[in-house]
Amino acid sequence: MSQITTHILDTAQGKPASGVKVELYQGSVSDETENLWLLIGDGVTDSDGRVAKLLSQNAALPAGRYKLRFDTMTYFNRIKRSSFYPFVEIVFQIEGDGQHYHVPLLLNPFGYSTYRGS
Repeated sequence: MSQITTHILDTAQGKPASGVKVELYQGSVSDETENLWLLIGDGVTDSDGRVAKLLSQNAALPAGRYKLRFDTMTYFNRIKRSSFYPFVEIVFQIEGDGQHYHVPLLLNPFGYSTYRGS
């Protein structure tokens, strides 16, 4: 399993959101107010709303800021639903201790929420 995992549940339909492009970025602080982002992994959600291999199993990430970016517009266009958010970005910090971090996205056309899962 990747050190960082995610899944997407379309709460309006009550089922996983499949076919959503997900990108994982690592942040590099350029000053106290701005992050520069480096793409370190990507994938597309499967029929269970999960990305099988966002990172390789052996990757141990250092402490710092990371960002998951979800291409929600393409998903909603494909299922023929209008939506308000063309993409969702979730920025979070990890400790660099090798822990597993699960960052789910609960999605509907006009809102979303997230939490640290297990």
